[in-house]
Amino acid sequence: MARYSAFAIARQALNYHQGWERAWRSPEPRAEYEVVIVGGGGHGLATAYYLAANHGIRNVAVLEKGWLGGGNTGRNTTIIRSNYLQDPSADIYELSRSLYEDLSQKLNFNIMFSPRGVLMLAQTEHELRAWKRTFHANRINGIESEMVGPDRIRQIAPILNVDSPRYPVLGGLWQPRGGTARHDAVAWGYARAASDLGVDIIQNCEVTGIDVTGGRVSGVRTTRGQIRTRKLCLVVAGHAGVLAQMAGFRLPLESVALQALVSEPIKPCLDCVVMANTVHGYMSQSDKGELVIGGGTDGFNNYTQRGSFHHVEETIRALVEMFPVISRLKMLRQWGGIVDVTGDRSPIIGRAPVEGIYLNCGWGTGGFKAIPGSGWATAGLLARGEDPVAGPFGLERFTEGRMIDESVAAAVAH
Repeated sequence: MARYSAFAIARQALNYHQGWERAWRSPEPRAEYEVVIVGGGGHGLATAYYLAANHGIRNVAVLEKGWLGGGNTGRNTTIIRSNYLQDPSADIYELSRSLYEDLSQKLNFNIMFSPRGVLMLAQTEHELRAWKRTFHANRINGIESEMVGPDRIRQIAPILNVDSPRYPVLGGLWQPRGGTARHDAVAWGYARAASDLGVDIIQNCEVTGIDVTGGRVSGVRTTRGQIRTRKLCLVVAGHAGVLAQMAGFRLPLESVALQALVSEPIKPCLDCVVMANTVHGYMSQSDKGELVIGGGTDGFNNYTQRGSFHHVEETIRALVEMFPVISRLKMLRQWGGIVDVTGDRSPIIGRAPVEGIYLNCGWGTGGFKAIPGSGWATAGLLARGEDPVAGPFGLERFTEGRMIDESVAAAVAH
């Protein structure tokens, strides 16, 4: 793989940029692989990359039914933070955030990581107590965050109406090293680096069946033929339950749409991420000037990737009172992503009831921020059979009563 650099750009400019090679290979699927990963989003590609880079396992295929990053990886609001309450959550999200910091250098691909800071507002006394509790948990876990008052919040986000009559800001939890990254670039960077290490990335290859022989996985049936494998990793977000059913077991998941939208581009006015969980709204500004706005999940199970007007109205109504400057902006586009939500709002990383099948699912609304840490931990699980970061997130926690409850801890029900 040729390295990207300023010198490479100058060199290619002499040939009108006609000499660039493809970013990753597109091979025909082989008859058998040591590991097959279903799902060509950020988590699946990161798992494949760390399998090859950290553990030397390169006989790996990533199967994607559409195009890389066409699912939730390309349908989120790109927020990166690690200020979670529970210890296992703090471990995996802080690992992920730290990996994001130099991921562009590691992958030789600019993921546009922007550590602009994440501000989580407290607009009720309940939220203020919850963020104080989270702050102390962060401090114990070595995560840099701080509680800030209204005066400091005015400095961080000047366009925010701190004294809003309906939604006053009482304080907030500020993580200065949180931020955003470019979602497509994260997927492309991992795909390019994994392909260079020998991983086969196979797009337009939908899994239609999972073969189980004697209680153990033996292969998958796809629209591009049958593939044999002894290790199968399901990393398909909202469709995890569908593939689990193909293998003969059920998962404690619900699939719902999570919606977002962007405004027309404007001049820079917000240089951090602001999350207002009381009103189910969060906002940042992209490099193109668009305001990236996210809302809550649908209140019913569905597999739609479209937005709905009632969610736009509900989210924007509150944000306009909090940020009066945005009141006359037009919506540019709107979309939804299919998220898989567990009862305790924490992911599942571990073995399935069928031997040889491994799971990486249940990330709910927190999937993008976890991509590097998730891939690192899942690769360790596949290579060694166990991983210290992934350990607490096994499927068995639901039968053993070891919940990692991040639902109430987030001061919002998702």
